[in-house]
Amino acid sequence: MIIVQISDLHVGSQFLEEKFNVLVNEVNELNPDVIVITGDLTNEGLMKEYEKCKSLLEKFNTKKIIAISGNHDYRNTGYLLFKKFFPFQTVNELSDDVVLVTVGTARPDRNEGEVGYRQNLWLERTMKKFKDKIKIVAMHHHLIAIPDTGSDQLTVVDAGDVLRTVLDSKVDVVLCGHKHRPWAWNFGTLTVVNAGTATSERVRGLFENTYNILTIENKKVQVDLKIVGGKRVPIDEIVKNYSQFHDELDNV
Repeated sequence: MIIVQISDLHVGSQFLEEKFNVLVNEVNELNPDVIVITGDLTNEGLMKEYEKCKSLLEKFNTKKIIAISGNHDYRNTGYLLFKKFFPFQTVNELSDDVVLVTVGTARPDRNEGEVGYRQNLWLERTMKKFKDKIKIVAMHHHLIAIPDTGSDQLTVVDAGDVLRTVLDSKVDVVLCGHKHRPWAWNFGTLTVVNAGTATSERVRGLFENTYNILTIENKKVQVDLKIVGGKRVPIDEIVKNYSQFHDELDNV
């Protein structure tokens, strides 16, 4: 199974349409089973942005697109439009072996994320039902702070409760967006994967637009980072070669 995670499109004033066209061609060549968009599809939550984004996403060839709202999508009462344009299921049994559950972290007119007590309890009960599956949780806000993003007060504010839940429920992968900085934290049984921005001009860390490719085979998950129009590497290499990467930047 191939799952493509794209994030932070920011259709609107930050949007790079030429990057999106390259992204569509690359993703369609992969023929993914599922595309997961982890938030900030729009830049200001405006009707015209939603309309354009809906039209653009129709260019992808895939069996299923799962879209999650971000804080930018909730601006200007955009939360009233999101479910109209991007209806979704919270529990997605993608195959006999894989389940993906979405968690809403965006709140109207707030940049920080929150899961909340009730949703966290629901998540714990839900994930424990799928004992023998690969379990993936997708949300917009990053669950853990990420390097090269400065002073960070905008993680999921109840991250401790959520981390306890996903670890206790034996979740395999958590997919996040929001910070435009690709990264992965490995906790042994759990990997927290952050996506960069696929099509926004506001890139961080790699100074490139990126997305993630998850390949699931024999109940194992491999996560690769793909630069839009560029190379594909295991996301773990970004973590392992962090110092080397910064040395290269110093020489630019």
